[in-house]
Amino acid sequence: MRSSRQPRSICMENMMTYRPVRLIFLAVWISIAWTIGMAGQYHVAPDGSDVSGNGSAAQPWATITHALGQVPDDSLVLVSAGEYTGQVRLDQTFSSGVTVRSYPSYGACLRHDGTVVRCYYGQGITLEGFDIAHAGPGADPLVIQIQDLIGDPGGAETVERIVIRDCIIHDSYNNDLLKINNGCAHILVEGNMFYNQSGSDEHMDVNSVADVLIRDNIFFNDFAASGRTNGNNTSSYIVVKDSNGDSDGRVGSENIVIRRNIFLHYEGSSGTCFVLVGEDGQPYFEGRNVLVENNLLLGDSANVIRAAWGVKGGQGITFRHNTVTGDLPALAYAMRLNTEGSNPPNEDIEFYGNIWSDPMGTMGAQSGSGSNDFSDTPPGETVSWLLDGNLYWNGGTAIPSDPAELINYTDDLNAMAGDPLLPDPASAVRPHWRADQGIFNDGSTTIRAAFVRLVRNYGIPTAAGPAADTGDPATAPADDILKTRRSIGPAPDRGAVETGTITGDLDLDGATRLLDLVILHVTLAGHVAEGTTPCDCPICGDLDGDGRLTIADAQRLAAVLAGNETF
Repeated sequence: MRSSRQPRSICMENMMTYRPVRLIFLAVWISIAWTIGMAGQYHVAPDGSDVSGNGSAAQPWATITHALGQVPDDSLVLVSAGEYTGQVRLDQTFSSGVTVRSYPSYGACLRHDGTVVRCYYGQGITLEGFDIAHAGPGADPLVIQIQDLIGDPGGAETVERIVIRDCIIHDSYNNDLLKINNGCAHILVEGNMFYNQSGSDEHMDVNSVADVLIRDNIFFNDFAASGRTNGNNTSSYIVVKDSNGDSDGRVGSENIVIRRNIFLHYEGSSGTCFVLVGEDGQPYFEGRNVLVENNLLLGDSANVIRAAWGVKGGQGITFRHNTVTGDLPALAYAMRLNTEGSNPPNEDIEFYGNIWSDPMGTMGAQSGSGSNDFSDTPPGETVSWLLDGNLYWNGGTAIPSDPAELINYTDDLNAMAGDPLLPDPASAVRPHWRADQGIFNDGSTTIRAAFVRLVRNYGIPTAAGPAADTGDPATAPADDILKTRRSIGPAPDRGAVETGTITGDLDLDGATRLLDLVILHVTLAGHVAEGTTPCDCPICGDLDGDGRLTIADAQRLAAVLAGNETF
């Protein structure tokens, strides 16, 4: 049953040593290509004019599309608050890059009864801080589409170096929220919020492309909050696949990284997953060299999901240091690895240092009923795979194991069973955007604050539990879901969060203060409830000996946790 291969070494700095070349290029591109020294600042406003405007603050243009055709390289285009109707086209080419930014964040609303943002020819464009959605029912397909029409993948005119950052992308009434397809390359999707696609389609369809990095985003569905009906028919949140063979010059999506995202409140078909590699039954690997790491998946919905992760016709797919937690009604709690149609059998599917934790003891049961199920992995449909160093918890009851399945938790080379003591996400608040109030439903004012709040509320295991210091440095990422390095203690923690690095502004009030010290102690030790009087242990005491509980105490505590000081 278990693969006979040994675990492959994973490079801490360059993601995976066995897949280095394209992934290193992607990392280098992300680190340097968007350090832009702005050549000029230009303006777009709802009352502007593309005829008489000159792009100044006093005489702004009316549309982003027109602005991109006028500005030089290295420019910043500021888009004032208001509603902009019609299609936005990102079809210009910039060698260094141009940023188009809503000012203030989420104040500029882009609406259309078809594809709201379209990029067929563009290069070097960043779209940042917008509220983007279909105008309403009856819209034509897609909210955002990034598609290469040139037909020259890897050539000088390929659609590439497109960044979608810090945007609220929501409420498609026809098809996907974001489709990246047909030979595009070097696309960054960073720090956005996605919710409410339509029909049997996705939040993100990553289709026949290369070098796509998806990080620091929040994905959920909440149709009722948008005044819509949940038809229980939508598809996975992210699908990586190739629907069209070599018609665009590329076979299979490759070098895709899905890192540090949050997935919650599944509302959709019982046949799909949070993340799915392969979907269309093609006679080739639809996804190759895909890395899924440091993601937090919350089971806070009664809707039945197929499995947290799925692979159909994939090669070289690594899932490492993700946390799946909560009562997640599913046909299989952890994974579904299978083939459909003409798919070749899956190859090199690997799981390292993940946490699968169902505190209700219903791992894989549908809506709390039926038998538990860890994996759906038919024999013969996956030829090479590996489980190594994952943590399993099923509320104190047995972890499901089925001899009819190819993969069971008992096949894990270094399995650990135990309660990571993760908070129950059943009452998690979906951070739906309230445009009329300028605030998210959880009280956050930025996507990043909502992201951090979800991690801190539901993703942090108890430091004294089995997740802490039990990971393998050879297969762990260099950092965790909050971008903090996995450097606390003798070994990295299992799962998405490195518990010892939780410091700073813990209550998200914009400043570090005494309450943060108490919250940190609550998080790490679980002695008291937030907002109550600190207990008598040394962590809650006067650490610097000045007779008061001060910020210096919090700073000293951080040094202690980092191993630089002792009590």
